[in-house]
Amino acid sequence: MLIHPWDAAEREQALAYVRDHAFGQLVAAGRDRDLPVVVPTQFLLQDDRTVLLHLARPNPVWAAVEENPKVLLSVAGHWAYIPGSWRAEPGTDPDLGVPTTYYSAVQLVCHAEIVKDAEGKLEILRAQLGDLDPAAGDPAAMPRLLSGIQGLRLRVEEVRGKFKYDGHKDAAHRERVAGHLAERGGPGDASALRHLS
Repeated sequence: MLIHPWDAAEREQALAYVRDHAFGQLVAAGRDRDLPVVVPTQFLLQDDRTVLLHLARPNPVWAAVEENPKVLLSVAGHWAYIPGSWRAEPGTDPDLGVPTTYYSAVQLVCHAEIVKDAEGKLEILRAQLGDLDPAAGDPAAMPRLLSGIQGLRLRVEEVRGKFKYDGHKDAAHRERVAGHLAERGGPGDASALRHLS
C-alpha cells in the first residue's frame, strides 16, 4: 500500500482503528501459489501485538499458513468518492479538478501460529466471545463446534496505517470538501467528515 507522509497514521492511531473495525481480510501467500488465499474474517486485537481469530477446519487458508506463516491482516472501512470539482482550486475550472477517494486502511504484517489443541482454541473463543458477547455460554460445552475449527494467534510484526483525507491540502480546502460531504450525506461521508474535522 502506498502511504504518503501526509496520509501516514501513527501506530497507536492505526491500532485504535483496527480495534474499532474488527473485521478484515486475512491474506496468506503460502509458497509457489498463483494467488494468495484471502479470507474475510472477524478477529480480536487482544493487545498491541496479538490478534486472535478462528476459522472452520476446511478453510483453504490452513495449507497456505503452514507453507508460510507470514500473513497480512488488511482492515478498511468506509470510503467516500470526492469529485474533482470539489477539489479544484478556487478560481480554476471545476472540470479540471482531480477526483480522489477518501478512506482509512490498516495492514498488520503478522507471524501466524495455528492453534489446534482444545485448550488453545477455547482460550481464543472465550476471548472473542468475551469481547463481542459476554453473556454467551462457555464454548467448552459445545465440543462439536470446537472440533470443527482451528484457531490463529497472529503476532503483529509491522503496522501500516493510511488515512487518506487530503492531509497535504490546507485547512480552507479541507473545509470546502467537508461542506460538500455534509451536504451530500452519502454512505461513507459521515466517516470522512470525522477525519476532516
